[in-house]
Order: sequence, then structure tokens, then C-alpha cells
Amino acid sequence: QLQLVESGGGLVQPGGSLRLSCAASGFTLDYYAIGWFRQAPGKEREGVSCISSSDGSTYYPDSVKGRFTISRDNAKNTVYLQMNSLKPEDTAVYYCAIPAATVTCSGNEYDYWGQGTQVTVSS
Repeated sequence: QLQLVESGGGLVQPGGSLRLSCAASGFTLDYYAIGWFRQAPGKEREGVSCISSSDGSTYYPDSVKGRFTISRDNAKNTVYLQMNSLKPEDTAVYYCAIPAATVTCSGNEYDYWGQGTQVTVSS
């Protein structure tokens, strides 16, 4: 019954924007930290953002900092990833997940994952 479902991916031109959604069912998402990851063919999985539930802190790697923004809407039990100024190298399947640390973005272990949503950036 515990599920995460990503949506909002698609095909966009370089410089375009997308907003991804991570919707939770079977539990209340605002009690948990949530991370966004991506994986492109032939590449390792890369964390692109995380938001804690303990203090609301957010984290971004240099590859997306200034372009991506993570946020949550507790009323909708959903976490979002706003992606602006998209580049071809952003092309990947994007996943959301809950860390084993539960309320913080510490560590590399994640217990629950969504099915992923495809983002393709191409002209």
C-alpha cells in the first residue's frame, strides 16, 4: 500500500522547463525526507535533490544548482521538482525515494522508490 508515483516527465527543447511530481499513497509524506535521483543509459544513478522533513533543508549538486528547485505541498501529499534551463545532459529517468534516515537527507540508503518518469531534452 506504500507507494510513490512520479509524473510530469516528457520531451522538451534545451532551455525549457518541466515540473516533476512525486505523489505518495498509503502514508503521509510530510513526515519523511524525499530525494530525487536520475539515471541515464550507461551512467550511474545521480542524486539531484533532497528535502528534509526535520527542518525543511534542501540540497542540490553543482550539476543542477540554480536550475532545479525541490518543494513540497503537504495538502496534496506531493513533492515537486521544478526544472528550468534544461540541458541535453539532463536527459534521464527521474525517480523519487525516501531515505533510510527517514527525516533527514543523510546517508545513501533509500527504502522506497517510485517507478520513474522519463525526461528527454532535445531539439
